[in-house]
Amino acid sequence: MSTNDPAGGMPTAGPRSNRDRTEATRAALMDAARELFVRKGYGDTSTPEVVAAAGITRGALYHHFADKRDLFRAVLVREMQAVADEIRAAAPAGLAPSEALLAGSDAYLQAMTVPGRTRLLLVDGPAVLGLAEVLALDGANAAVTLAEGLAAAQAAPRGVPLAALAQLLSAAFDRAALLVDAGADISEQKAAMAWLLRRVIG
Repeated sequence: MSTNDPAGGMPTAGPRSNRDRTEATRAALMDAARELFVRKGYGDTSTPEVVAAAGITRGALYHHFADKRDLFRAVLVREMQAVADEIRAAAPAGLAPSEALLAGSDAYLQAMTVPGRTRLLLVDGPAVLGLAEVLALDGANAAVTLAEGLAAAQAAPRGVPLAALAQLLSAAFDRAALLVDAGADISEQKAAMAWLLRRVIG
């Protein structure tokens, strides 16, 4: 039983709220799905496996997600948000624009070393959702940090659209992440991307 303070404020103790339970259920489903998607791949993962791994009913899954594709999309968005958070943490306000870009570059490649993340975001994501949808999702997360950094550094030469420059650099970052995932030395990829950014920002 919850206990309210004398002034009628928030409960000081008691069971979790409906919102807390909803978020916990969604998180459990996404955690279980992520592990299975990475280990088995999207195509070989079934929703019964996900609910069994999460310890949640199948009805609860379909209460929170329309289908397996919707669940996969939610997993990808959470991964993208985590990458964007790490980039922003590495480039706090107060850094010079060029320094922020370089710090964000290193942070992106480091963030993509989380096991399974490169496969989810750069391999299975486009295959399952389509490249256009993945690019749109990324545009609200990690990609927007790059565009913001380039704009702050006034990196786009006259006549070169900032959006096009950001997309090309984003593709270079993704290729570097794929190379690291395949066994390339991350320090070499970080150095190469830093060199490229310095040339772009002059």
